[in-house]
Amino acid sequence: MTTTDRVPLRISLNPSSTRRLDGAWWPQSRDLQVECADLIDNFPSNIGRPARLLFSRPDWDAEPDRPSTRRIKAQRGFVKVGSFPEDDTHLVTVILSSRERLELLAIPSSTHTATARTLMDAATDERNILSAADLLVAASAGPSNRGAESEEATWENEGGTRPQAT
Repeated sequence: MTTTDRVPLRISLNPSSTRRLDGAWWPQSRDLQVECADLIDNFPSNIGRPARLLFSRPDWDAEPDRPSTRRIKAQRGFVKVGSFPEDDTHLVTVILSSRERLELLAIPSSTHTATARTLMDAATDERNILSAADLLVAASAGPSNRGAESEEATWENEGGTRPQAT
């Protein structure tokens, strides 16, 4: 993928210390170097400046102990990155220069547009209690199952109850 083939950064953020996720990022490929450089260079400046990234290895075509798994060359310079060998959380943790940590769902680049948008909305929804991995599992289950669960959960959270059998 050349730089002319790229679209604007696909990110949705709603940082808060009270939620499980602070947002979602939908990279355009599985190339760790290219995608992380894009994230660093185009991260919303009103949120902060990425100083370090932690990534979930299964989400990327990155060989362990290669330079691209330790630092990313962005336009503004090098940024350290890291991962845990068995990490399958599907998260990208962005550590800002202010030392604030943002937990982002890493949406697979091959995800259908409608599903990716749904995941981005769910990751920034204040009512979301699911982890990044659980959101991806729910998305793969199909819209009919997610919708029914969501409506019931909303009903229960708003004080509704199921009719009692007599």
